[in-house]
Amino acid sequence: MKFLETISKTAGKYFALWVILVAVVAYFIPAPFLPLGGYITILLGVVMFGMGLTLKPVDFQLVVKKPLPVIVGILAQFLIMPLGALLIAYLLGLPDQLAAGLVLLGSVPGGTASNVMVYLARGNLALSVAMTSLSTLLAPIATPLILLGLAGQWMPVDPVAMFLSIFQVIIVPITLGIIVQKLLPTVVEKSLEIIPLISVLAIMTIVTAVVSANAPSIRTSGAIIFVAVMLHNLFGLILGYVAAIIMKLKEADRRAISIEVGMQNSGLGVALATAHFGPLAALPSVIAAVWHNISGPILATYWSKKPAKVDETEEKRKAG
Repeated sequence: MKFLETISKTAGKYFALWVILVAVVAYFIPAPFLPLGGYITILLGVVMFGMGLTLKPVDFQLVVKKPLPVIVGILAQFLIMPLGALLIAYLLGLPDQLAAGLVLLGSVPGGTASNVMVYLARGNLALSVAMTSLSTLLAPIATPLILLGLAGQWMPVDPVAMFLSIFQVIIVPITLGIIVQKLLPTVVEKSLEIIPLISVLAIMTIVTAVVSANAPSIRTSGAIIFVAVMLHNLFGLILGYVAAIIMKLKEADRRAISIEVGMQNSGLGVALATAHFGPLAALPSVIAAVWHNISGPILATYWSKKPAKVDETEEKRKAG
């Protein structure tokens, strides 16, 4: 078990490098990874099951005790990212499937990797976890409706079928994870250290499956889709931070919201795009799986060297 824990920590620490490595291998040598395409939904379910094993009631206490930062963050998540994707798709003149795929990427909830980035960035980790959890639970309703309104111009959107897909791949595994955690708390507690390893392996496998299936499309799409995903990510990081400033939230909250808004659950994006829009529409989410795990650590490293300032009111309260 200790050996697995060590491997798990190493895998989590160098996650971005592993994702880049397997993506490059799958791009140049696609054949061995092509059969994995049929397991994308199952693999994402494994990741969500792991999330359910780690969820606790305390993760949602912040929603009740300090709802403003959570509400601001969730609204920013489901407004800034889809609208930003729509704007970028128009400005770059993306083909229909890529445009729909980018809006889909902007419409999915925050990814679990964002929690690690917020922790490293000295942001409000409790806020980050609450945002990830709540946005994930809202996704079965929010994501199909957003896509129906914004992406329907490019591709037919069946909100009911998409709701069922998200429910099966997110809500069911998370619920099962929570149940297992309640029934076998000791076993789960001993396994917590290796859960990141399982999630990393699952996401890496998803990336290889989609990159290998879309290698020709990646070549023909050129740099434009890479530019689109990078702009979209930057859009979310900046405007998420700005939204928190406008609402006069503390620096730690601003950092958490910025990273949560900017980093999406790209695995879910891949699964939904592949199932409902076609393999080409999955490209934005595939590239995001790599890019978000590059930009996130860069921003987290920068902020880690700059302690989050406590606002003056809080300082006076503590002093008094």
